[in-house]
Amino acid sequence: MAMRTIGKYPTIIKDAVENFHGNNLVLIYWEGRFLEGSIKSFPLSPDMPFGAIASDIIPAIYNIEPSIKDLDFDKTEVIWEIDGKVVTPDFSKSLKENGVGHKSFIKLITPTLSGKIGA
Repeated sequence: MAMRTIGKYPTIIKDAVENFHGNNLVLIYWEGRFLEGSIKSFPLSPDMPFGAIASDIIPAIYNIEPSIKDLDFDKTEVIWEIDGKVVTPDFSKSLKENGVGHKSFIKLITPTLSGKIGA
C-alpha cells in the first residue's frame, strides 16, 4: 500500500548531550536486583568523581534492596562494567577520566551477594 506524507518529518533527538546542560546521561544497573532492578538514568557531571556513584548514588537508588546493607565497596567483590567492558574504576578520578560519557552504561555485579530471588 502506498503512503503519502505531508512533507519531511523533523528529527528531534530529545536525549542529545546538548539538552543536559553540560551533564552526561549515565545509566546505572546493579545486576540481579529485582525489587529495584530496572536500569536507572541520571544526568551527571563528567567531572564528578566515580566514587560518588558508589558512596551516594547506588545506596540511594537501591536502598530497599536487602543486600544493600552487605554491600561494602572496600570488602565486597564487585565487577564493574562500563559500556560492556570490565574495568577497575579509579574512585578518585572523574567519570570522564574513567571513560564514562554521554549515554554510558555502568553495571555492577556482586557475585557474593545474591539479589531478592537469589539472582
